[in-house]
Amino acid sequence: MPMDAYREGDQYVVAFDIPGVTADAIDIDVERNMLTVKAERRPVVKADDVQMELSERPLGVFSRQIVLADTLDTEHINADYDAGVLTLRIPIAERAKPRKISIGVGNGHKEISG
Repeated sequence: MPMDAYREGDQYVVAFDIPGVTADAIDIDVERNMLTVKAERRPVVKADDVQMELSERPLGVFSRQIVLADTLDTEHINADYDAGVLTLRIPIAERAKPRKISIGVGNGHKEISG
């Protein structure tokens, strides 16, 4: 199952090519930081008088596992399926975003980027 993975702003995007699969035949699981995508390409129902001449499209269950970084918020994954492409959008966790840290210096405070 071919895929692309990239960062887009404050989210991580993973896109899987799974043409010929219906949305109800896709299963997405996350356990800790392991993402598993399973998809089943089922045979197309054919009329009784159809004689198959060539069949090259694989059928059955396909799966792909990827390890997600600890910096991703796996509690808020958004999944969309359109034109044979499953797209997962995973927000970057707040704790992983750059932030300013205030340092006390004598009587005042100074901010630095963290």
